[in-house]
Amino acid sequence: MLHKKIHFCSQCGGDEVLMQVPSGDTHARPVCQDCGHIVYQNPTVIAGCIIEHEGKFLLGKRAIEPMLGKWSIPAGFMENGETVEQAAVREALEETGATVEVLGPYSIFSVPQMNQVYIIFRARFVGFEQPFGDETSEVSFVTKDEVPWNELTYPAIGQILTRYINEEDHGQFGLYMGCYEQGLVHPFGNANPCIN
Repeated sequence: MLHKKIHFCSQCGGDEVLMQVPSGDTHARPVCQDCGHIVYQNPTVIAGCIIEHEGKFLLGKRAIEPMLGKWSIPAGFMENGETVEQAAVREALEETGATVEVLGPYSIFSVPQMNQVYIIFRARFVGFEQPFGDETSEVSFVTKDEVPWNELTYPAIGQILTRYINEEDHGQFGLYMGCYEQGLVHPFGNANPCIN
């Protein structure tokens, strides 16, 4: 899913948009053959956070597809005009009703097959401000022994939580990077297996 097919130019309405490498560029991009408008299709950022409170983590059960009925940390698409930290805080509020304080970045995970980058933060629970939104059917604080490992949305969420719990036991947190293709996560600054 590298590029979506463009049928009409958003600038002039022309119906001849072809993939080509624009002058001075390095990548093939959709280019309108009528007005020359270049469409830049870039990855989307998903921001989220591990919300901690008194030795527990706040999880939400999904009320919509994909992964209906599965548990996850709150996360979602970053919007224009906000920072990635603001996106993580907003998603926590929308999906769990909780206000949080971002403590720092924790995991950056690339999924090039879907043109997505996940940025997960550590966050501290401040309080419930509103009811959770329509994307969530239930929220719950769970201890490390209560995490519903077999009911999590994606393996990456389980990996992130496992690593977080192990680090919390030692009182020190790292920053991790990884990618879907290799399925590897490594501490920031180490040799990156996701770079070919």
